[in-house]
Formats: sequence, structure tokens, C-alpha cells
Amino acid sequence: MFIKDKKAVIFDMDGVIIDTELIWKQAEKEVFSSLGAKVIEEYSKETQSMTTSEVTQFWYKKFSWSNIGLREVEQMVVSRVVELIESEECLIDRVKIFIERLKSKNYKIGLATNSPFAITPQVLKRLDVAHLFDTVSSAEFEERGKPDPAIYYTTAKKLGVDPKDCLVIEDSYSGMLAAKKAGMTVASFTKGNKKSHFDIADYRIDSFEYDRIVLVKVN
Repeated sequence: MFIKDKKAVIFDMDGVIIDTELIWKQAEKEVFSSLGAKVIEEYSKETQSMTTSEVTQFWYKKFSWSNIGLREVEQMVVSRVVELIESEECLIDRVKIFIERLKSKNYKIGLATNSPFAITPQVLKRLDVAHLFDTVSSAEFEERGKPDPAIYYTTAKKLGVDPKDCLVIEDSYSGMLAAKKAGMTVASFTKGNKKSHFDIADYRIDSFEYDRIVLVKVN
């Protein structure tokens, strides 16, 4: 199950330790629609791998609004996401147990997300895993988000681990590409849907179930 030649495991957040895809879609639709944007699926697909700042700029370019700044709109989306995380069913089965087992094996644990930093405390609180993470990084503080590798370089530096000694668990192509560019080993988390696996990954994790965690080497 565990890779003996690695010293750290870095998790993506959305889609890996918490299932927030629908939450983000709902929050963005509510906020941008209220400003006059026509939020359609075609456009939403284009924004899936963007940071919140990039998403806000995307919708502003499509449907310019007035009397409110982009930063304020971005914060409206973030605030709504936090509310939904508190109230909606969005936990991923057994991920806490998986992280606890990693800690018991003395791996350093990091979080690297494109989401705003303000969301991470609520996510970690909801999962009761804040004490298990050695560091948390957000692309909000980088010049560019994933697929740029900057956030993974930052996280490895904060952990005090060489990038080649890190295993990254991601569920999106842009996230995997960022980790690969940083020289890290990548595991694709499929949530049981093997069709969602990306060939760019070195390993595949289908489930975090306590007694049947699958870490499959794919290359």
C-alpha cells in the first residue's frame, strides 16, 4: 500500500479529501447568476481547474458587471462555499483513516490546493484532520495555480522534503501535470471510477477503504 522510497504524501483538496465539485458549481452559479452572468455547463467546464480568482475573471470577461469589484465577488463565492461545506454531505469515505495510517508510518503530510486558503480550515475541521497535516498550501499565494508546479515546489519546501521524495494524490489532470512538472510521483484518485484515471499518473488509488486500499502501479 505505501511507497517505501517516499518521505511525504501531498494531497490535493477538492475531490481528494473532500467532495466539493457540486458545492463549487452551486456557489458559482448562485453568485455569478445574481450578477447577470448566464452560467451554463459549457462555460463551467472551462473553469473547473481554475483558481477562484481566475474563475471570477473568466465570468467578468464574459458578462461584465458594475458596482462591485472582482475581489469582493470572489469572496462572495468563497463565503458561500464555506457555508455549503458546513451543511452539505461532502465527506469522502475513510480518507481520515488513510491519512492516520500514513502518519503512523512517519510520512510527512501536506495539502496543496488551487482553492483559496480561507476554505482550508473549514475543510480540515469538517474532516477532523487538521492535526494530521504538517503544512497547508494554497495557489492563492502563487503567481499561477495548477497546472503550474509552483504550489508543489512550495509545499515540498515547507515540508523540508525533496520533490522526488513526494507522492502526490490528485484527481484532476491539471493537478497531476503540476505535480509531474515538479518532479513528484503521482497517484490518481478515481473514487472507484477507473474511467476517471489519467495515464499521466504513476499509480492509481480507487478507494480509501480501511481494509482494501488499492494503490496500483500503472506505468
